[in-house]
Amino acid sequence: FREQPIFSTRAHVFQIDPNTKKNWVPTSKHAVTVSYFYDSTRNVYRIISLDGSKAIINSTITPNMTFTKTSQKFGQWADSRANTVYGLGFSSEHHLSKFAEKFQEFKEAARIAKEKSHEKMELTSTPSQESAGGDIQSPLTPESINGTDDERAMPEVTQNSEPRAEPTQNALPFTHSSTISKHWEAELATLKGNNAKLTAALLESTANVKQWKQQLAAYQEEAERLHKRVTELECVSSQANEVHTHKTELNQTIQELESTLKKKEEEIERLKQEIDSARELQAQRDSLTQKLQEVEIRNKDLEGQLSDLEQRLEKSQNEQEAFRNNLKTLLEILDGKIFELTELRDNLAKLIECS
Repeated sequence: FREQPIFSTRAHVFQIDPNTKKNWVPTSKHAVTVSYFYDSTRNVYRIISLDGSKAIINSTITPNMTFTKTSQKFGQWADSRANTVYGLGFSSEHHLSKFAEKFQEFKEAARIAKEKSHEKMELTSTPSQESAGGDIQSPLTPESINGTDDERAMPEVTQNSEPRAEPTQNALPFTHSSTISKHWEAELATLKGNNAKLTAALLESTANVKQWKQQLAAYQEEAERLHKRVTELECVSSQANEVHTHKTELNQTIQELESTLKKKEEEIERLKQEIDSARELQAQRDSLTQKLQEVEIRNKDLEGQLSDLEQRLEKSQNEQEAFRNNLKTLLEILDGKIFELTELRDNLAKLIECS
């Protein structure tokens, strides 16, 4: 079996509401088994949870993921490949801490595995890069491969049903938005670096093309002059053998010039292709810049919503405090009235006894 469970626990499973991106939606009616799995073939770690035969969690751990504790018994992490955020409610803080430790451990293992894979790919691609000479190489960014859809059944951990930990509302948006923003910023920085390199190469290539065009024009002029010279020599020269020898040399020179011209044309065609590639990268950079601006605008909206919620919470607390004070005052008045009624009852009882 390719995948084996290496750690299991039980928790209530939630996913973020895809419409509001604020509220949590429970995906399990009760606590279910949540397990870490290791795929030895592809050297990846995954978090899997089944509710009956339905997979409610299938998340591959990547070095960019972060597990966040939002309360004493609740934690969450964002999965950009599944385009969702998972939340887990544990029965105790100890179970949450243990799960978070394992998450960090396997995240570090995934990072090391990715670095080794990247080094292996670089070593594999080294011969082809050396043979390419001075060609401009595109940056290699291998992506991690996600898990397959067919899941293996997991052994159930025999535990009693734990109390359900409620997730903290509004704890998600900033974490998720910050992760997306950092991701786009990293990609934008990479594209800016590549764009700078390609721009420098493009400028150099443009200068070379101009120089080659000048040389080509000079070669063409020289070829025409030599053709004219050959014609003149054939017409006026009385030494046929010398003229023939000179003509042969001139023909060889013309062939060499034509070969050089062909090579220059091929080089110009290659440079045109590199220019087209640079333009495509420029378009990608502009698209990522626009997406980053949209993410920043969304973050500002979320900050405004959080500020509004904090003001509402403060107002609610003040109202509750005023209600408590009023209730305390009412209780004091009621105690006084009860005390007066008690004294009145005792006096009436004494009067009845005396009469």
